[in-house]
Amino acid sequence: MQLLRLSAALFLACGLMACGQSSGPSVTNSAPGLAPSQPMASAKKEIGLVMKTLTNPFFVEMERGARRAEAELGIALKVKTAAQETSIEQQIQLVDDLIAAKVAAIVIAPGDSQRLIPSLKKAISVGIQVVNIDNRLDPEALKQADMAPIPFVGVDNDGGAYKAGKFLIEGINTPTEAAFLEGIRSADNAHQRSQGARRALAENRFVKLVASEAANWEINVAYDVTKSIFAKHPQVKLIFAANDMMALGAVKYLQESGKKNVKVVGYDALDEALAEIKSGRMAATVDQQAAEQGYQGVALAVKMLRGAPVPSLTTIDTRLVTAAGIR
Repeated sequence: MQLLRLSAALFLACGLMACGQSSGPSVTNSAPGLAPSQPMASAKKEIGLVMKTLTNPFFVEMERGARRAEAELGIALKVKTAAQETSIEQQIQLVDDLIAAKVAAIVIAPGDSQRLIPSLKKAISVGIQVVNIDNRLDPEALKQADMAPIPFVGVDNDGGAYKAGKFLIEGINTPTEAAFLEGIRSADNAHQRSQGARRALAENRFVKLVASEAANWEINVAYDVTKSIFAKHPQVKLIFAANDMMALGAVKYLQESGKKNVKVVGYDALDEALAEIKSGRMAATVDQQAAEQGYQGVALAVKMLRGAPVPSLTTIDTRLVTAAGIR
């Protein structure tokens, strides 16, 4: 299996595809009415979309959803992405660039839950509307910066990871070692997934978490981290990866090293992960509807530009995907 080649091919293919249609996902708002019912009047408003990277197919899907909102709601979307999910300084510069470009709103999936706050405060101070998607900005850090809460569109990462963790430990009735591949530890979604997964694993007295290492959401880093974990803990039989890219890195190592009977779960429902589940090399993943997060983030920004009240929290549903649910 050539996972790195497949990742690159998927990225290129997704970048050339037209925007898809919504399949009608479930969305929960803390205030009624999210999507505007008609396009913006007069000249098109420009909205900046700042994402972590396009090397992860999850964010390709997120852009696709945002592009669908652009077409339906009559705005102009200016997409900016960093080189890698760890490129926080680059994301800060992208926000500053959008401020200089005088966009009407910024929709951002921040790579870090605290370090982007000063730049976003600057944006708000000059009248730019800001919407936070995917990874939530730290509420305490916002308060310390003397900022009001920023509307957030995302999922219950704790709950989604708990579902996957429960599936991972299902049927384990003999002493079994587990390992956890974490995302970027300063990101709120990584922290929430860690909490949910650990809570699930703790519910089975036969399961012992022997290693928990950050692999920064990246496939190559996860490969190396998994190799290191097995060098220290060769009896690991369960792996929870906080996203699919890391799960795919773990699977690649397991295949190349010839290790059998290791149950791996991920998070994101990437096409490559679904293929690995279908083949039996992964056990499960969590669908957090990346395209819908992108769509709803832009839709929320449009409402704010119209002066309409918006919910502080919009929750996109997650679902556990296993082989039984893949045709």
